[in-house]
Amino acid sequence: MSDTIDDAKEGIEHAHHAAAHGDGSARRIAVLIAALAAMLALAEMGTKSAQNEYMTRHIAASDDWAFYQAKDVRAAMRNAEAAILESLPGAAGQQGAGQGASQGADPALQARVKAARDAETHLRDDPAAGNGMKQLAAKAQTEEAERDHALHRYHQFELVVGGLQIAIVLASVSVVTRVQTIAWAAGVLGVLAGVFGLLVHAGIA
Repeated sequence: MSDTIDDAKEGIEHAHHAAAHGDGSARRIAVLIAALAAMLALAEMGTKSAQNEYMTRHIAASDDWAFYQAKDVRAAMRNAEAAILESLPGAAGQQGAGQGASQGADPALQARVKAARDAETHLRDDPAAGNGMKQLAAKAQTEEAERDHALHRYHQFELVVGGLQIAIVLASVSVVTRVQTIAWAAGVLGVLAGVFGLLVHAGIA
């Protein structure tokens, strides 16, 4: 942006110089260049804001997915633990060898199986705490959607910045060449870029 601002300053200086030599339109072009430069500064702020939001959302989504993966590993371990415990003698009532009687289950072992299953369930879905795998996946997907929206806004603001930069260059050229058509083109392009920037800011474009 610094090169464009330098062009704007140079264009304003040329306009003041031309105005001092009796060119009445030069003063209006100087005002146009100043207005375009102000709009450019605002568009650059929008670009930076969208870029910062993109990075923030991207990091948040990455953190949520990393937490999700860590919980997935822990849930798998709990599931394996429960499966192993359930395969042990005494996990459930079993028939005694050569006997018609049923052996009783080990309450302590059953409690360990239940604890492992409960832990797995809470790791996969915990609406109360809001940090189960199901909740983390939903949160990460929301962050990704917001991240993609911020990236879209960034690209749209880049278009606004490009349009305003071209408008400033055209306005500066019109001062030197004294061709009013170029100044009008710069004004129209600046208005279009400004309106589009407002639409992007409002989330419409």
